Amino acid sequence: MRARRSLLDLDDLSGEELTYLFERAREFDLLQSMGASHYLREEMNLPLRGVACVNMFFEQSTRTFTSFNLAELRLGADVVNLSPKDLSLATKGESDEDTAITLSAMGISVLVLRHPEAEYPRRISMVFDGHVINAGDGTHAHPTQALLDIHTLREEFGDITGRNVAIVGDILHSRVAHSLTHGLRRMGANVALVGPETFLPDSYTVAAESSNGAVTVTRDFDTIIPDVDAIVLLRIQRERFSSENHAGTIDDREYIERFQLHGKRLAKLSPDAIVMHPGPYNRGVELDDSVLSFTGWRYAKQIAHGVSVRMAVLDFLVNGIRAGVKL
Repeated sequence: MRARRSLLDLDDLSGEELTYLFERAREFDLLQSMGASHYLREEMNLPLRGVACVNMFFEQSTRTFTSFNLAELRLGADVVNLSPKDLSLATKGESDEDTAITLSAMGISVLVLRHPEAEYPRRISMVFDGHVINAGDGTHAHPTQALLDIHTLREEFGDITGRNVAIVGDILHSRVAHSLTHGLRRMGANVALVGPETFLPDSYTVAAESSNGAVTVTRDFDTIIPDVDAIVLLRIQRERFSSENHAGTIDDREYIERFQLHGKRLAKLSPDAIVMHPGPYNRGVELDDSVLSFTGWRYAKQIAHGVSVRMAVLDFLVNGIRAGVKL
């Protein structure tokens, strides 16, 4: 069994812990706006000084990989990045579990994992004597992305209880959508899942017994636009298509016509509504260039919040909740 706290999905966190993470992330937001690198290095007791962190990404990543690196470095951690080609399991037959045991024996405290296999981080966490953070596993979960998206919404609207959020696109293959839907419901927001049957089957369900927010499924993007406070766009994840699923039964032309966010649809939004995207976004598919100049486009803000939220997660897992802490 796991001896130390890990973050494998949002159900690893209590309501109190979620609130603490958002408050902590806000403190890190402030520090970064003041010139984080110098301030953190020179004027505070670095929360991860002497803590060894290993980032192992078995899938390509720009945003998540870079922001975890920055978060670890800004907290004073010792950082090692391992790619699949660096690992003995790639060429010498070592098992994934044995690699985790080896890293534990070297004194590694935090292991950040991205892997195409669903539940891979959970499997590794059972043998790794440290903290495992899921940076995305297959189509299953992406908890830190969900946290930074919710943090962005909270910074925009304050309490998001009762707010209406539409998640639009390839829901079926999106680990972001799965974690974000669960997290939004826990925070009391209402979620509309929007997409064609190919990417959003009628049987799609979200298990969240303790959640407060409602979830609806719709195929008609246009009818819900005037009532939403935020739209989260998703790209079509073609790399996750398989012969067993029915992805590809909607062509790009039809998808763009029914689900692309463009100028005419933006005009139907309320004046205070915002648009988000976990990235990378595909111009000309789920959005057009008018979205990128829209005053409510919050993509850059999400990226900035990603560093702060991951700093908060790392600090929390290693050090726990520290009452009244002020940086």
